[in-house]
Amino acid sequence: MTASPASRKTLLALRHVHFEDLGTLAPYFTERGYTIAYVDAPLADLRSIDVLAPDLVVVLGGPIGAFDEATHPFVADELALVKARLGAGAPILGICLGAQLMARAMGAKVYPLGVKEIGYAPLTLTEAGQTSPLAALGDASVLHWHGDQFDIPAGAEHLARTAIGENQAFASGTHALGLQFHLEADAARIEAWLVGHACELGAAKIDPVALRAQAREHHARLSKVAPAVIGRWLDAMPA
Repeated sequence: MTASPASRKTLLALRHVHFEDLGTLAPYFTERGYTIAYVDAPLADLRSIDVLAPDLVVVLGGPIGAFDEATHPFVADELALVKARLGAGAPILGICLGAQLMARAMGAKVYPLGVKEIGYAPLTLTEAGQTSPLAALGDASVLHWHGDQFDIPAGAEHLARTAIGENQAFASGTHALGLQFHLEADAARIEAWLVGHACELGAAKIDPVALRAQAREHHARLSKVAPAVIGRWLDAMPA
């Protein structure tokens, strides 16, 4: 049931490329009473944003690194926004690049993984992860698409790993959740990812035909369990 206009909350999504948006989570956030506003981080005046004003901030993925401010100066301003949000203890969700920015803002290292982890595969949950919102995933496969990795920030809980990437998710209190993988990716729109990242796929020798087939295979289940994860996270926050 959709919330009434008077009871709606605000969600600010920091986006880096248009096709890496809230995906399958967008309609769920709307159902939960959020009005969604996107800010395109590479183009926006990030210093003018009051990052504490929204009820929820989601920092999305992108094909650059969390340490690339020398090449892409806006990264420094975005990192400052993330740090301010975290410092205030305000709800924030980071996905892929977003999680890396969160980890860096919390003093952890972000660095090249050494390989590309691209494709659908399940996670192995840590002991903490088994009692976290990620437990709603079960053995469902999620989309991995990254070449960098974060260390788990001091004081945060390590929630998940894969054989390729040890640090796949962390939580800090109930307000901050960082996901290295793409829980939100809409497999029905995977073609935009395959075209937008065609050069990266070619360099990594990843077959887009196989990746497209994986997306079709996992779409139905992932589109159900992804909102379940976010629902548990939202429900655990103090009112």
